[in-house]
Formats: sequence, C-alpha cells, structure tokens
Amino acid sequence: MSENQPAPARRPAVAITVSDRSSDGRREDESGRLLVAALQDQGYAVTSTIVPDGVESVAEALREAVAGGARLIVSTGGTGMGPRDLTPEGTRQVITRENPGMAEHLRREGTRHTPFAAVSRGVVGVVDWPAEQGTGGTLVINLPGRPAAVTEGMDIIGPLLPHVLSQIVGGDHS
Repeated sequence: MSENQPAPARRPAVAITVSDRSSDGRREDESGRLLVAALQDQGYAVTSTIVPDGVESVAEALREAVAGGARLIVSTGGTGMGPRDLTPEGTRQVITRENPGMAEHLRREGTRHTPFAAVSRGVVGVVDWPAEQGTGGTLVINLPGRPAAVTEGMDIIGPLLPHVLSQIVGGDHS
C-alpha cells in the first residue's frame, strides 16, 4: 500500500464484560482487556463496556452495540451455572437466529484446555438488521469470564469469523 492510499477500514466490534464485581469496581477487568486485545489483533476496531450480570443489562448492552453499528459483539462472563450467570438469557432476547454449532465448537475445543468448558452455557447468534439498515446483521458470541477462556475462545473462533461475517451479509458459501 502506498503512502497516499488510505488504510483499509477496520471492522467495528464491541467487547462486553458481564460482571457484577468488575462493573462496580471490586475487580479489575482482565478478561475484557484480553478480549479487546484479541479482537484488535484480528483487525477489529474495538469499543468496550462493562455491565453488571443480569438479563436486562446484557440485552440492553447488546441492543446499544447493534444500534451503534457493530458487526461483531463478543461478551465475556455470565455463562456459568451461578444464580447471576444470565448472559445467555439476555443474549437470546436480542438475537434473531442462534448458531448452536459455533457454541458447541467453543465448548468442545475448550475441553482440550479444561473440563470446565463443558459448563459454559454461552450462545452464539445473529441479530438480523432491519431492512432500512441494509442487508446483514451482527454476530454475537458469549465467552466465559475466565481470562484463559477468553484467550482460548478467541483462538478457537477467530479463524471462523471472516467467513461467518461474510455469510451474514450475503457472501458466498465458498
């Protein structure tokens, strides 16, 4: 690329940390920091936010990210079995189409690192855009909140993202 050519636009992505303790300042958001770094390494222009656990807080953060033009949203936290782990429920309120294959892939490959990957209830799906916004949608991925799970999860799904994001906007199946 010559000096006079503009750099290619970076794809917009949002990283959402779902954690009561991080949202109120009791714990540093290491998982969110790792998620932002992993997305940036893959060429995304990333914004991030921290929200408390809960169905409505997650759903609202997802809606705001979609309205802001994100093509990809990856959350970390709230996918376990605890009483406040409600990220999947909040996500299901917003997505229009679920992709269980990608969620299963994350769990299956995650068990190569820890058997606790099977406990994650994270979902993956698409928020289809309204017709006036054009063809396409936003991919939403729930990762567990453990820092290692974020790094491992991004390594697992990272290679799939260009193809999936192309498919969402009508790309060919090649």
